[in-house]
Order: sequence, then C-alpha cells, then structure tokens
Amino acid sequence: MDQMSELLDNLYSQENYLVSKKLLDATHLRHEALANNLANVETPGFKRRDLPQNFSVELRRAVDRKDFGRVKALLPRSAEDRQAKPVRMDGNTVQLDEEMLAMNRNALNYEYLSGAVGGTIKELNKAIRGRV
Repeated sequence: MDQMSELLDNLYSQENYLVSKKLLDATHLRHEALANNLANVETPGFKRRDLPQNFSVELRRAVDRKDFGRVKALLPRSAEDRQAKPVRMDGNTVQLDEEMLAMNRNALNYEYLSGAVGGTIKELNKAIRGRV
C-alpha cells in the first residue's frame, strides 16, 4: 500500500494537476459568489462579491516562476468588488445581466477544469487496473 500512497502523492504533486485543481477551487468559489450576488440583486445596499483579480495574477506569477509550493499555498477567497458602481439608488452594485454572463462563463470554465482534473484521475485508475 506504500507504493500506492507514493503513486498518488506523485500524481497530486504534478504541476498540471496542482494548477488545474487550484483553478477548479477558485472557479467553484467564484460560482458561489456569483450565485450569492444573483440572490441579492434586489437587496438594498448589497455590494457584489467576486474573486479579486490579484488571485489570478498571483497564480500566474507562481506558475511562471515554477513555484508550486506557492501555487499550493494560494487560497482563493471572495471579496467585495470595489470596482462595481451602484446601479440603483439604494447602493446595490449587482447588475443582473453582467452577473448572468459571468455565471455562464464561470460554468464553462468549471466544466473544462473538472474534465481536466477528472481526466488525470481516470488515467491513473486505468493505469492501476493495467488498461493504459
């Protein structure tokens, strides 16, 4: 079983897997933030939330530097979108059409990334069963 553990550790440490998994986590979190924005489109004074732009910048920088320890350490978090302007007199900053568009784009990203991460796991499963 130690060999299997080592094999799995190696798989989950591969650069492509680490980056894809981190992006998948961020995409999932972004979906939650966008859904929350949509749920509060009529809430007076609600401020939209999203993943800060600096997350993708930091992730790109870590990948470019091949600093995969940093990739692992990056934690996506949602934050108030300070660039969003109020669209209503009550200060709500959620624009329904923009949120729907962002939600659709994010869903496509999630589908793609889950296929990439899932594909890696499927390949490992085939290898374990001797069907490569």
